[in-house]
Amino acid sequence: MTSTTPETEPSTSPGTDLRTTVERFWATAEERDWTAFAETLAEDVVYELPQTRERIRGRERYVEFNREYPGDWHARVERIVAEPGRGQQAVSWTHVTAGLEEMYAITFFTGDEDGRIVAITDFWPEPYEPPAGREHLVERY
Repeated sequence: MTSTTPETEPSTSPGTDLRTTVERFWATAEERDWTAFAETLAEDVVYELPQTRERIRGRERYVEFNREYPGDWHARVERIVAEPGRGQQAVSWTHVTAGLEEMYAITFFTGDEDGRIVAITDFWPEPYEPPAGREHLVERY
């Protein structure tokens, strides 16, 4: 397994590794290039949000979900970790802003043999204050 931050915008084509596809997924989402964004996805992609128990099936619906998402949001990739090979897996950590709100997301991707995304699972953790009693062990930032 390796880890990088995307520096280029490669294209998605048969045989493309999932890391490259995920890099392009985030770059085209940030650019609001919905045609190129759709090209990163398999036709039958499934998107799941476990915290809200929502599921979206299909490329067209998932692209529309992102296109219609309210507000002026932006996503900056902090890290991508990818596992090459058949049944490719990748995870990204992104910093997202929507207006004045800031949050982090962890997104799991599964790719197909053509390098397209077939499954996405998104987690949006909420920040919280740590429990008392461990101040002597931790450093707050």
